[in-house]
Amino acid sequence: MMKPRINYSEVAPEAVKAMVGLEKYMENSGLERPLYELVKLRASQINGCAYCIDMHTKDARKAGETEQRLYALNAWRETPFYSERERAALAWTEELTVISENDVPDSLYEHVGTYFSEKEMIALSMAVIAINGWNRLAIGFRTVPGTYEPR
Repeated sequence: MMKPRINYSEVAPEAVKAMVGLEKYMENSGLERPLYELVKLRASQINGCAYCIDMHTKDARKAGETEQRLYALNAWRETPFYSERERAALAWTEELTVISENDVPDSLYEHVGTYFSEKEMIALSMAVIAINGWNRLAIGFRTVPGTYEPR
């Protein structure tokens, strides 16, 4: 059985408060909640963060996401279930999540720019930054999956 290493919320509440501040920015950024949930879930899938996958599937369901779209998210390119705006966001999410393996191509930047304003592109990027940070905390300190309950 997996055992947690550190409860980072208890040990460094000011660090978590800073991360929560970024989440508050995201809530008021104008990005649609379903889109934001898809971004968080897709990055968590790429990073293999079981705790965050559990959390964000629960949050997405609570926000009205369908089972079909949740189940197909890791194969989003091969399905008709996502809008062009969502597809652009998912492609951007993937590129920024694995940034050490690639360069974000101009063609992707331009494509995303057809569906997102500059301010929205920054918000989308901040969403990716935030979830990648949470993934690294949860994976590094072995936050136990299955313990999260949506509010």
